Amino acid sequence: MLQEFKREGHDAWVAEGKVGVGVSICFMCEDALAFHREVTARGIQASRPFVGNGMWVISFSDPDGYRIDFESDTDAPEGMEYSDHV
Repeated sequence: MLQEFKREGHDAWVAEGKVGVGVSICFMCEDALAFHREVTARGIQASRPFVGNGMWVISFSDPDGYRIDFESDTDAPEGMEYSDHV
């Protein structure tokens, strides 16, 4: 999925000609929480997983600034955030 950046509002992104701004690449995977544990154990900074649209979502940016999301299906409640006790 490719998404266009927001041009208006308090959370609008400013494009200023930077590579990767406004682009997010989403991958569906078997277990986004396991993937989060693996990448953070390797020292990669990733967002705290949350449930959006019925999926666990984790995000991080590559060195060029592209946002990369990994998502997996879940029955957890919408908006729930991951904790180590999940």
